Amino acid sequence: MTNHPRPAPRGHRLWFLAVTALLVVAGLILPLFRPELERNLAAWLRAATLLLGALLVIVWYVFLSRLEIKARVLTGILLVILGVEAPQLLRVDGSVDGRGLPKFAWKWQRSPAAALSGKVPILLPPTPAADAGEVPGFFGPNRDGIVTGARLATDWAAQRPTQLWRQPIGAGWSAFAVVGGRAITQEQRGEEEAVSCYDVRTGQLVWLHTDEAHFSQWQGGEGPRATPTVDRGRVFSYGATGILNCLDATNGRALWTRNILTEYQLENLTWGTSSSPLVTDDAVIVTGGLTAGPTVLAFHRETGAPLWQSGSDKASYASPILATLAGRQVVLSNNAGSLTAHDPATGANVLNYAWSDDKWPKASQPVVLPGDRVFLSAGYGIGCVLLKVDAAPDGKLAATQLWKTNRMKTQFNSATLRGEHLYGLDDGLLACVAVADGQRVWKDGRFGSGQTLQVDDLLIVQSEPGAVVLAEAKPDGYRELGRLPALSSKTWNHPTLAGRYLLLRNDREAVCYELPQRAP
Repeated sequence: MTNHPRPAPRGHRLWFLAVTALLVVAGLILPLFRPELERNLAAWLRAATLLLGALLVIVWYVFLSRLEIKARVLTGILLVILGVEAPQLLRVDGSVDGRGLPKFAWKWQRSPAAALSGKVPILLPPTPAADAGEVPGFFGPNRDGIVTGARLATDWAAQRPTQLWRQPIGAGWSAFAVVGGRAITQEQRGEEEAVSCYDVRTGQLVWLHTDEAHFSQWQGGEGPRATPTVDRGRVFSYGATGILNCLDATNGRALWTRNILTEYQLENLTWGTSSSPLVTDDAVIVTGGLTAGPTVLAFHRETGAPLWQSGSDKASYASPILATLAGRQVVLSNNAGSLTAHDPATGANVLNYAWSDDKWPKASQPVVLPGDRVFLSAGYGIGCVLLKVDAAPDGKLAATQLWKTNRMKTQFNSATLRGEHLYGLDDGLLACVAVADGQRVWKDGRFGSGQTLQVDDLLIVQSEPGAVVLAEAKPDGYRELGRLPALSSKTWNHPTLAGRYLLLRNDREAVCYELPQRAP
């Protein structure tokens, strides 16, 4: 009888796992050698690398590992079952952060907005707080992200901010407008989009106006995006589905309403209409939708009657501002692919400057600098540009590029000017850029897709994870003066400082702090 040699045991092809591991490590490390690589792109590249690595490990286990066939078959069946059942158990609950990666939650978990639906406020008599300060709308008292004369104490270790109240709030990325001791914002409550008014000192809900509207997008989440504007006893709000309201500031009663997207047959923006209304003497001005024009629209402040419409670009996520350039007052609008200037009375388009393209969202406010200059910036790798605006021979305005750089890439944040420097979040890091040539002076701290507010020679930085940082606004370097664990989840909302009251919120909770002040 002949004895045949036993076949040599076959290996498990572990070299495949080794190569996969090397590829994954390389994919995770390579973005570190590209410091100016846009962080959204870097995050998606890392996510794709991890996903590819996981798929390759599954391929190895099921088809190449030479492990026991029964175990491999059972594992394959289990993976198929998980793939089929996962959509039945999980839902996308917005994004993890401003980089856009999906955040998952169990389907049976209620959203904070749903939990707040149906609440009816107790109307309170007005109790004006003389020390609350006036911030009648978006991005500071003058719509430029700057607060002056606050006299904030800078040693938060010795003088801690005092929390006055903290409470749940409906979903949305609006900020607070503060007038007469009342803080007004927008939020989602169940299937109703609300304009809500709170007492600054106590957080008590004073009045609530609701519309049957519900905007939701898987990355941006649900709820309104814009901040109300308060003007001469009226509140003007612009919802995420295009509802423009004029309300009585005393009790929230509707005075007139228009549905801009429906009336003008405009497609909504991907992440919802976000323009905070600009109010002039007689007009309320907002921007349009994803349809190419009208880009900017004005309505009569008293009646809501249409006054004018202008522009042929798609709208974006910035809000119009009033500015004076080359001796002429204009409404500036940062659109999907252009900066336009419009006559406030007629809407006539007197400047149309194309910058970047309309493929990536623009959410940053134009910054008007002395000398008829305008600074524009955007995230997603676009960068920034400084323009010089002059009167043109045809009676319009003309813009000339002075410099362009990628050293300030604001995403949801808007830069502010102090002296000869601009301060803002460059792809999540606080940065200082020289106005003269666009060179970055310094860049430090990690705040994600947060927001900044310039207060005299200080910066209040609302980080995306929720903490608030007090820092210096000086070109000689980054210096953190204080830190406050204000909120504990994703925060894209602008902070509001009204006098010594700092009002903060995100899509889950709101809080008010009384900040210590320096002696006069």
